[in-house]
Amino acid sequence: MPLIEIIALLAVTQFMYFGYKVGIQRRDSGLKAPAMTGHEGFERAYRVQMNTLEVLVPFLPVLLLSGQYWPALLIAPIGIVYLVGRGLYAQAYVSNPSKRGLGFMLSLGAVAALLLLALLGAVFG
Repeated sequence: MPLIEIIALLAVTQFMYFGYKVGIQRRDSGLKAPAMTGHEGFERAYRVQMNTLEVLVPFLPVLLLSGQYWPALLIAPIGIVYLVGRGLYAQAYVSNPSKRGLGFMLSLGAVAALLLLALLGAVFG
């Protein structure tokens, strides 16, 4: 089973879901495009999506590269930590942005771990 590829696809799906939530917030708030400010619920959903994009850009390559050097059973759980972290981040940011730290640190920690593993694999593999 291609565990690492499934994790990558789940991360992209999660990002797309966050974009869907932005669209729902825009519709429900009545905030007309191209406005990006003016409704707190929309702004929070939008920040979740944009911050996820900022972390997804390094996550995908380090996930796939680390998977080239290390067993999937080591890499996939780190990818799952990323997904859980992003989910916790999104929930916290939408309800109370000051509580987003745990989710942020889980997802960022997963990216850092995968980066280190990819680098070690590339150098010593």
